[in-house]
Amino acid sequence: MDMFKFQESMYSLIVETSTNLPKDVRRAIKDAKARENAGTRSAMSLATITNNITMADDNVSPICQDTGLPTFKIKTPVGVNQLEIAEAVRNALVLATKAGKLRPNAVDSLTGENSGDNLGEGLPVIKFEQWDKDYIDARLILKGGGCENKNIQYSLPCELEGLGKAGRDLDGIRKCIMHSVYQAQGQGCSAGFIGVGIGGDRSSGYDLAKAQLFRSNDDVNPNEDLRKLEEYVMEHANELGIGTMGFGGETTLLGCKIGVMHRLPASFFVSVAYNCWAFRRLGVKVNPETGEINEWLYQEGEKIDFALEDKQAEQETAAAVEGPREVVLEAPITEEQIRELKVGDVVRINGRMYTGRDAIHKHLSENDSPIDLDGQIIYHCGPVMLKDDEGKWHVKAAGPTTSIREEPYQGDIMKRFGIRAVIGKGGMGPKTLAALEEHGGVYLNAIGGAAQYYADCIKSVDGVNFTEFGIPEAMWHLSVEGFTAVVTMDSHGNSLHKDVQQTSLEKLAKFKETVFK
Repeated sequence: MDMFKFQESMYSLIVETSTNLPKDVRRAIKDAKARENAGTRSAMSLATITNNITMADDNVSPICQDTGLPTFKIKTPVGVNQLEIAEAVRNALVLATKAGKLRPNAVDSLTGENSGDNLGEGLPVIKFEQWDKDYIDARLILKGGGCENKNIQYSLPCELEGLGKAGRDLDGIRKCIMHSVYQAQGQGCSAGFIGVGIGGDRSSGYDLAKAQLFRSNDDVNPNEDLRKLEEYVMEHANELGIGTMGFGGETTLLGCKIGVMHRLPASFFVSVAYNCWAFRRLGVKVNPETGEINEWLYQEGEKIDFALEDKQAEQETAAAVEGPREVVLEAPITEEQIRELKVGDVVRINGRMYTGRDAIHKHLSENDSPIDLDGQIIYHCGPVMLKDDEGKWHVKAAGPTTSIREEPYQGDIMKRFGIRAVIGKGGMGPKTLAALEEHGGVYLNAIGGAAQYYADCIKSVDGVNFTEFGIPEAMWHLSVEGFTAVVTMDSHGNSLHKDVQQTSLEKLAKFKETVFK
């Protein structure tokens, strides 16, 4: 096989997966948008999402700044050299990272050092299988950390919040799946997709769950019991009212695929792999002699081109913000300005903000800040950045990361440095909420996955600190214009996330009674 041509094919697969959502995912998002009530926060979010999909298409840039952990499933005919294939995949990853199609995401677990090229111990994940077909089947999923953190595994029997006892039967499995959707809330960038693995051991159960995410969202499960269970979950999980980004709404789940395998008598695991709306999964059939792509997978059926709906999306966005109060903020922000904001307000930010993720929050909890943060805004974001020939940085993708990881630090850092606003996704917990009330701060929820939409709001990169932490973890100084987010935690003790979690728990309890016997 021409390995140079095969490397080019793998590069194309990586770029397309990062920048171009497959047709089955687009159809699911279009259906969700049609179901949502006009003028709601969820409708505004879905309009932003479809706009972001179009921008990623046009720019050939990452849909989401968290381009995830690359996981390849590759089936090869007998006689194909899998060592050479793995080397070509690694080379293609390095090139895609250098071109800004992937964010450098490979971090040494002991030192915290970022390799800078998405290669490292155990990365990328490549799962090979030999088969009797005469072509190579190569599939890739880019699953980000925010949705990966909402994966969950149950050991039956168990007691579930809101649902009671889940036994070792189909109905116990049903309860676990419903609970998995509830526990994710908006932190995994809902509305999302789930893959479920029944049986196996701890590790093979998760492998089976993730394997379900490689199924088309439109396929029909050949196992009749599992088909009925998939249909049940799709119907009733959307009655929980969690909605897009956890804002409340009509659509919480876009797809559910379930697989089963044998298990040990003593163990009964139900493993759930959660994936965000930015479901980046594509595949190709490759000629094993030439290395060229013969066919793209997951591209059957209707082509949804959201560019044709841009005008409608803009109208829906405008309609969605007519109800909530709209406020323009520009740092430095005073406590008085913050105290005027309330949950539900739409905020548009102009001027300066600073990115800060896990490494920055840990550093600031133990050290002084290199810049004056009094009255400033921290953005939970690990952008995709490229430096031009003149040494100037450019933002290629810049959506929010999941904020709850910063819960141990956030409140203390805000009070210590005078930070008035933090932007992220998925909300934060009681410690941060108490600090917002005491200090006079606010949490702003941006639209998860909308990396192109927010990159377009960033007009310049004015500086950077802590590049030694790696590109995603550095503190970037950004000048923004019209950066839109929703107040979901205010300085008066109110939290939309807490409210939605409580109401969705009450709705979850309605599914306590046995359905499948």
